[in-house]
Amino acid sequence: MLPAGAAGERWRGDDLRALFGRSTAVFALLTGPAHVLETANPAFLRAVGIDGGRTGRPIGELMPELAAQGFIDLMDTVYRTGHPHTAGDARVVLGADGAAREAFFDFTYDPRRDEAGNVVGVTVLGVETTQVKRSQRLAAEQRALLEQIVRDQPLDQVLEGMARTIEELSPGVIVSVLLADPDGRHLRHGVAPSLPDFYNRGIDGIAVGEGVGSCGTAAHRREPVVVTDIRTDPRWRDFLHLAEAAGLAACWSTPILTADGELLGTFAMYHRAPRAPQEEDLALSAVFARTAALAVERHRAERARAAAEAKERAARQDLAFILEASTVLARDLDVDETLQRLARLAVPALAPLCTVDVLQAGRVRRVAAAGPTRAQEDLLASRAPAGDADGAVARVLASGTTEIGRRAPAGPGPWEELGVTGYLCVPLTDRGRILGTLTLLATAGRPADGRTVALAEELARRAAASARNARQYAQRVRLARDLQAGLLLPELPSLPGATLAAFYEPAGEGLEIGGDFYDVFELGDDRWAFMVGDVCGRGALAATTTGLVRHTARAAARLLNDPVAVARAVNAALLERSPHQGTGFVTLVYGELARTGGRLTADFVRAGHTPPLRHRADGTTEILDVPGMLLGVTPDPVLRPGRVVLRPGDSLVTVTDGITEARSAAGVLFDEQGPAAALAACEPRPTTARAALDAVTRALGAFTEGSEANDDDRAALVITAA
Repeated sequence: MLPAGAAGERWRGDDLRALFGRSTAVFALLTGPAHVLETANPAFLRAVGIDGGRTGRPIGELMPELAAQGFIDLMDTVYRTGHPHTAGDARVVLGADGAAREAFFDFTYDPRRDEAGNVVGVTVLGVETTQVKRSQRLAAEQRALLEQIVRDQPLDQVLEGMARTIEELSPGVIVSVLLADPDGRHLRHGVAPSLPDFYNRGIDGIAVGEGVGSCGTAAHRREPVVVTDIRTDPRWRDFLHLAEAAGLAACWSTPILTADGELLGTFAMYHRAPRAPQEEDLALSAVFARTAALAVERHRAERARAAAEAKERAARQDLAFILEASTVLARDLDVDETLQRLARLAVPALAPLCTVDVLQAGRVRRVAAAGPTRAQEDLLASRAPAGDADGAVARVLASGTTEIGRRAPAGPGPWEELGVTGYLCVPLTDRGRILGTLTLLATAGRPADGRTVALAEELARRAAASARNARQYAQRVRLARDLQAGLLLPELPSLPGATLAAFYEPAGEGLEIGGDFYDVFELGDDRWAFMVGDVCGRGALAATTTGLVRHTARAAARLLNDPVAVARAVNAALLERSPHQGTGFVTLVYGELARTGGRLTADFVRAGHTPPLRHRADGTTEILDVPGMLLGVTPDPVLRPGRVVLRPGDSLVTVTDGITEARSAAGVLFDEQGPAAALAACEPRPTTARAALDAVTRALGAFTEGSEANDDDRAALVITAA
């Protein structure tokens, strides 16, 4: 049992002093209604910041900050009522001004009684939980920050949340985070929610170096820098006016570094009174510097990933643009149309305005202009550069190198009307030859960048190649047509007692010389010869063979009065060809016409060719299927003569297999019955050579509508007796 009365009270006091003398728990005995500090253990004195020699004075005088926080009132209540008071995690701010600190305690106020049971004081017994509380809050806040980092929250939000958290955990602290430039030579404003704007602007961009304030020096040294008194520290000489204006007196800066020591920024803690950091302050700085490093590294990684994805998307888009452009440029094999397509492709993908100029016969000709409106295009098209103009176009044509201007072109032009602020002039070069220029005109806010230059140069290169292909194609078409025209009659002759009509259509686009031909020539003595043939193959060899057949037939016909003999002469000439002159066979209908007694007699031979047709004046049609073998295959082909008598209005119609083997959209052959049916339906009767031919070609066109382009030449010859 405990002793009662004053002796018991003394025992308890002595016992408590002995018990808590070396304890980390806080203990104090307060006496009287003024709560005079009678005694306290060292832990109490350290916790509240009181010198051990200051006992014997009211606690309210020793710690005046307690009154405003309600703790003196709690002691008064315990003293007055005799009832104890217990509190957990009670927050108390100890000290004042720059020395103030936040602390947390679990404590009990017990009434002290004398032997009569009267309350004579208050016993204070407690445990400081500040570190536990701070650790718990720190852990919770750090978890929240890490979750924000993992969720890829914006960096400024994460850093601002961190700064505010620290300012809440450490009252009186002002936090600032500066971020390093990519080159690591300067620090830029990151976040500082409690610093004035003028101060943030003043230190934005400070150099990383020795003696450049706390942050510049810490970034340079890659280690914490503590300045306890800004006013007297030489490292703050250049920034003292800013610090004084902002009311800052101390600054502790910790560098924010990656695991391998790369500088990311600095984490600074300011105070408004000179102050040296305690151990927990430095620990707090280190923890949040590491957290900031995670946030900045994550942000940089995310930005790098986004930049890489953007670059990849741009590359894919550029590739798609170039591939689509290549397809569009090759769509029409016409030089001017190709270059006009080039201008339309460039706007607006590469620039708001574009012109294309070509060099022809030593002069510059504008072939295309593109813009947002027709009026702008017309304005550009109307101001073509002069051939001797000392402008961008002339310089690029002369040098063959791209030219970029950050202003409007120097030469005359509608630059002011169109708001032109820059240009990019690219040569159209193919195989070392400069064909012209592609000029992109920039307007306000849209200068040419490296990507635009690269795309423009690649587009120009492909356009130049497409223009060359178009030019070569046009030259080959002209050559093929000229050669084909030389193998066909320039015009049909006039035959006494007969009218003629002929038709020829080359396969595809007429790029190659066809193998189909027809001919009509005079033999003398009122006799005429005709032929329709088809040479196997196409191109130069087919043209050589066609010429051989026609010239051999013309020469032999004047010596031989026999179509079969003429065909054999042609066969012999074909067999005597050297291999480089061709080896293909020939189908042929050759005949000779003579007029007797108002009728036209045709003696003919059919050598493997589509049988000719006789279309009578009454509308009936007969296929003249006379047997005969191909020419150019065997030395002694089987050939049989044929004869047909044409009365007035009768027609002899001969076509090539390009007509009879034409297919409909469903794949059905026109066949030999196609021309026969077309002639049978021909009106009026009797018909003319032209009307008969038109009937066949119209029926052929209707039959093949919707089918693929013809892949074989087509020829026909109609001879109508008058």
